[in-house]
Amino acid sequence: MNSLRPAKQPLISVENFRNFVYFLMFSLAVVGIYTLSGYSFAGGDAAGHSLTAEQQDALVRHPGSIFCLVIFLLSYLLVLLEEKTHLRKSKPVMLGAGIIWVTIGIIAPSFGFSHDDVHSAVFHGLEEYASLMLFLLAAMTYIAALEDREVFHVLRTKLVEAGLNKRQLFWATGCIAFFLSPIADNLTTSLVMGAVVMAVGASDKKFVAVSCVNIVCAANAGGAFSPFGDITTLMVWQAGKVEFFEFFALFIPSVVCFLVPATFMSFLIPKEKPWHMESGSKLKAGAKTIIFLGACTIAMAVGFEQMLGLPPFIGMMTGLSVLMFFSYIIRHRISNSHEDEDFDILDKVASAEWDTLLFFFGVIFAVGGLSFLGYMELASNLMYNELGATTTNIILGVASALIDNIPVMFAVLTMDPEMSHFQWLLITLTTGVGGSMLSIGSAAGVALMGVARGSYSFMSHLKYTPLIVLGYIAAIAAHFLINGHMESMPMIATDTSAAHH
Repeated sequence: MNSLRPAKQPLISVENFRNFVYFLMFSLAVVGIYTLSGYSFAGGDAAGHSLTAEQQDALVRHPGSIFCLVIFLLSYLLVLLEEKTHLRKSKPVMLGAGIIWVTIGIIAPSFGFSHDDVHSAVFHGLEEYASLMLFLLAAMTYIAALEDREVFHVLRTKLVEAGLNKRQLFWATGCIAFFLSPIADNLTTSLVMGAVVMAVGASDKKFVAVSCVNIVCAANAGGAFSPFGDITTLMVWQAGKVEFFEFFALFIPSVVCFLVPATFMSFLIPKEKPWHMESGSKLKAGAKTIIFLGACTIAMAVGFEQMLGLPPFIGMMTGLSVLMFFSYIIRHRISNSHEDEDFDILDKVASAEWDTLLFFFGVIFAVGGLSFLGYMELASNLMYNELGATTTNIILGVASALIDNIPVMFAVLTMDPEMSHFQWLLITLTTGVGGSMLSIGSAAGVALMGVARGSYSFMSHLKYTPLIVLGYIAAIAAHFLINGHMESMPMIATDTSAAHH
């Protein structure tokens, strides 16, 4: 009966708070345009075509260039408002990228750029996008296949049937999220663990809210120390800034980032038994083999890159082809179930998260266009040269709570500032875990707001933001304490070809 009572209206609604933040961000960005337009540009070139300092300064301040910057900001404002407008995030950034490059094509000849220069710049972005897209497509297909074979559903059921009390489930879901997200993506991890929380505590809104916050923090922290844990870590790995096994230097800082807020929040969870239990379920035919093939595919991606110098997506696509053959065997040789007659991996490819993949396309080409115009080098001068690498990397981590960490990281990679190995690990850590500060700061948080609607929300997450910030600070401190010796290590020497393997 309580559910029929009208909900109390908060003094400040979630929508009004977020709209205020978005308006403030956009206003500051517009002011920044005019600030940037008066900033003296020095050094560098665009798309390999040398310009004088005066030409570069004129290109940055050209009305067409400022128009491109406005288009980028407007398209990203629509991304931030996705929940309110229900407009998928890929649409505005793809359109924005197209408009930006059309504008570049119009103004480029007046600065001495030929059609070949513009063509080469576009294909440079295509090379970056294709390698990441193929890698992610294979990974997403494997995740979809595991979901079809009931692997995650069985995991959820086993946890629910384990007979743990609520505090034990709080820690179990958090720890599993931390160690599952380095292999699976944080979105899938949060959905699986969120389903567990809802299955055992849907009637206890406080338990659901605190557990969801914990899952978000755990999934994002776990993804920060693995190239497979997040798109940003994958980008850093494929760009050649950090080698595969060197990511594990972030393991302890990631653990600290998870444990600090989790320890405080766990005291808010009672030790009582959950009332709801779930009936058992079982794996479908071929599930264990697909798990094994997934592990082999990851090993191939790493092995091909380490031993043969091949880009990781070659190993991932090879593993995907093996999965396709195995799906044929399931249909025609292994399973006698009627429902497995339609098990086709190509269907799983079609059901991949194309909105994310196309959003990634828009981000890469939009940021690539701004780089062509000189804005990325200008931003690098303003941030990394003026503020310093440490301050900038910490600020960008905080910014990723409001701005998706994908464009933040790609912008940093496009700027390509001269940083030590330690600093590249720092920006990987901060952008990986910074999104945990707000529920809208990561895919994990956004997904859980849908799964636990009514119990976990923007405001319920905001209550625990001070604890998450404390974990963020502690993780950075742990990185300085454990990996501080890397600050004096020379940078990894990478040229364009090496960066893309």
